[in-house]
Amino acid sequence: MPSARKRTRSYDPARIRAAVLAQFGHVRDAVARLTPEQFALPTRLGDWTVRDLTAHIGMSLGAVSRLTGLPEPAKQDGTLLDWPTAIAADAPDIAAHARELAETHPDPVAHLAAVEERFTADLAAHPGTRLLATSAGALPLADYLVTRTVELVVHTDDLNAAVPGLDIPYDRQALAACTRLLADALAAKAPGGSTEVRVPPYAVVQCLEGRRHTRGTPPNVVETDPLTWIRLATGRVSWAAALQDAKVSASGERADLSACLPLLR
Repeated sequence: MPSARKRTRSYDPARIRAAVLAQFGHVRDAVARLTPEQFALPTRLGDWTVRDLTAHIGMSLGAVSRLTGLPEPAKQDGTLLDWPTAIAADAPDIAAHARELAETHPDPVAHLAAVEERFTADLAAHPGTRLLATSAGALPLADYLVTRTVELVVHTDDLNAAVPGLDIPYDRQALAACTRLLADALAAKAPGGSTEVRVPPYAVVQCLEGRRHTRGTPPNVVETDPLTWIRLATGRVSWAAALQDAKVSASGERADLSACLPLLR
C-alpha cells in the first residue's frame, strides 16, 4: 500500500530572501580577496577553474533576473521537489554558460556586484507569488528562491574546497534551507517509512520502502552533519567514502542510501 502523500515543507519568504542575499554577500566578499593565481586554480567540478565557478555563482542570482524578464506563466505546474531532477538535465548548458560568462566578464568582483544589484531590484519589483517559467515548471518566485540557497551553499563549499584558507562562512538560514530541500528531495525520490535520515539540527525525513516506523527508536537510522549531507546529495563525496571517514553513521539493514545518491550534480 503506498504511503500517504506528505505535505510540502513551507519556508518563510522574508527569511529566504535575507538568506540568499547574506550567502551571496559572503561569496562576493571572499571573491574580492582572490588573486589572479587563485582565480586560475582548478576546482572539483571537472575542468572548471575558480573563475568559472565564480561566474556560475553569479548565475544563481542572474537566473532570477532572466526569469522575471520572461512572460509570467498562466498557472503553477511545478513544485520545489521537481527542481533537483530538472537541474541535473540542465547541467551541460549551465556549464557552457558559466564559461561564457567568465570569458565575457574579466572582472569577477564587478560582475558579482552588478548581478546582486539587478537581483535586489528584481526582488523589490516582484512579489513572492510572481510565477517564473523554470526548468522545473512554473514556480512562484518565493519557492524558486529556496533553490538559490542550494546553489549558493553548494558552490560556497566548492570554493572553499578549491582555495585553501578561503573559509567563506555559511549563513545559518541558507544552510538550513539547503539541507531541508535536499532531505525532502531524498524522501520524494525514495518514498517510504522504513529508514529515518537525520541531519541535525535542520532536518529529519523518512524514506525507503519497507515496514513503516511509528514510535520509539527507529530500526534503521542514518545521521550526518549538514555539509556532509549536502556533499552526498550533490555527488561531492560518495556514500562509501563518507562511511569510511566516519562522516555518516548508519544502523540497520535498510540504512544504506548509496542507491539513492547523488540527488543532483
